[in-house]
Amino acid sequence: MDELREQCPWDKKQTIQTLRPLTIEETYELADAITDEDWDGLKEELGDLLLHIVFYSRIGSEKGIFTLDDVIETVCNKLVARHPHIYSNVVAEDEEQVKQNWEQIKLNEGKKSILGGVPQSLPAVVKALRLQEKTKQVGFEWDTVDQVKEKVDEEINELYEAVGEGNEQKIEEEFGDVLFALVNYARFVKVDPELALERTNKKFIRRFQHIEKIAAEQNKALLDMTLEEMDALWNKAKELE
Repeated sequence: MDELREQCPWDKKQTIQTLRPLTIEETYELADAITDEDWDGLKEELGDLLLHIVFYSRIGSEKGIFTLDDVIETVCNKLVARHPHIYSNVVAEDEEQVKQNWEQIKLNEGKKSILGGVPQSLPAVVKALRLQEKTKQVGFEWDTVDQVKEKVDEEINELYEAVGEGNEQKIEEEFGDVLFALVNYARFVKVDPELALERTNKKFIRRFQHIEKIAAEQNKALLDMTLEEMDALWNKAKELE
């Protein structure tokens, strides 16, 4: 990185602002590798992300603000401070108690809200999950999965009522409530909603591309096919899986 920063015209021009979208892209590529359990891809994407960490640290060093060593030291100190059940005399009997202690320590460090650590720019499904996980640590949580199911049913009924009324603003609001309740239900039944949806997205892509492939082999344009014809190919794709 030192050589690139000093000798490469592109690397010399980069700032934290120009790197930001590239870092986001690399993070999503890493997420893809994780979703697909592509270990070779995972290794490569981790390297790409590590490169960005080194790059930001080099820029910080140029400005006299921090070095890569400072970055590593900071996270080590944070891990020690937030694991008093390992590095001090605090007792944590299970994972939930560890999470509760973690959130309390963050508040003691000066955080004004338990929700303050949830990034504003997180994708909505991930953000909903994180918000629910955070508030759970202070007891803002349903007791049983049946209660959550009742809430999902309630929100779905309210959505249908809003659709019946034709109130667009209300429909959007109730649809959001349904999604939030479903994320909560996913959490209770031990499902990662973002991962589940992404796998469904990939399944949809795979099956639709099968329709496109067969249509091309039959010299048919999708626009000329009926829904019934495409649905039959869709079901064939399901059978092949």
